[in-house]
Amino acid sequence: MYIYTMENKPLKIVFMGTPDFAVPVLDAIVKAGYDVAAVVTVPDKPAGRGKKLRPSPVKIYALEHDLKLLQPEKLRDESFLQVLKEINPDLQIVVAFRMLPKVVWEIPSKGTFNLHASLLPQYRGAAPINYVLINGESETGLTTFFIDDKIDTGSIILQQKMGIDEHDDFKTLHDKMMMAGADLVVKTIKYIEEGNVKLIDQNSLIEEGEILKPAPKILKEDCMINWGQPVKQVYNFVRGLSPWPVAFTNFIDESGKEFYVKVYKVTYQQDSHQKSFGEIETDNKTYIKVYCVDGFINILELQMSGKKRMKTEDLLRGFSFLGKVKAVL
Repeated sequence: MYIYTMENKPLKIVFMGTPDFAVPVLDAIVKAGYDVAAVVTVPDKPAGRGKKLRPSPVKIYALEHDLKLLQPEKLRDESFLQVLKEINPDLQIVVAFRMLPKVVWEIPSKGTFNLHASLLPQYRGAAPINYVLINGESETGLTTFFIDDKIDTGSIILQQKMGIDEHDDFKTLHDKMMMAGADLVVKTIKYIEEGNVKLIDQNSLIEEGEILKPAPKILKEDCMINWGQPVKQVYNFVRGLSPWPVAFTNFIDESGKEFYVKVYKVTYQQDSHQKSFGEIETDNKTYIKVYCVDGFINILELQMSGKKRMKTEDLLRGFSFLGKVKAVL
């Protein structure tokens, strides 16, 4: 149990994060006047065709603002732990980083808290924004909580609810939550600084018989579209993975040729029909429709192997399918 007291000087903070989602949070902490004693992010990774080392967005921000930067290969590395202990932070803040060992999260006197992009205890795991869309939720939110020795189970500090628009995809919802998350983290720091924290046990929020929905890491094989599902479910699946990691399917024309297709943007229409699910209808000029069990998906934006992402009508200007086409289920 941590004891929170008001201090005259700003809290000394170590920030841990990697992707774009974490950058506005770090920026808000810096602009709020807190002492960011160090920024911890992943080592540079090879990317692109040339496999050149690419820094994380958090590293780029840290370098631009002359913040002390740490990039440990392993979080249990003794030299890294020694640096953290010498910094002696009041608080560590984690946003889209990795699971911390106890020897790291127990270092600060006021604890280590994480920003999670769901209303915990629902959607624990690495991909909460994707899964709330895939599951067709109308509401989500953000949670700050103190880290413990399990994944996303620690005591809740603050939560903020957010509505989901039916037209939101991963990118639009991610960007809205990214900005809201920055405000919630600064508010959380102030609560801790002022001793106003009233922790909530996650178990107390689980109603009897309630089923918790997980949000595990999404692998490539998880992104294949199943056209045998209801059309609204397919629509939610596509938008929940767009533009990352992106849903895909395989088209097969009458000659047996197979085309790998990434699907970015679709609309749907519920309608009774006599088509087989997975059957494709196209005029090879303006539209591609794929039938599901209770309607059809109209593909608006897609990408085929060797081509860039484009609108369907733009693709069909320079490409046509041979005869009747099916989608691999």
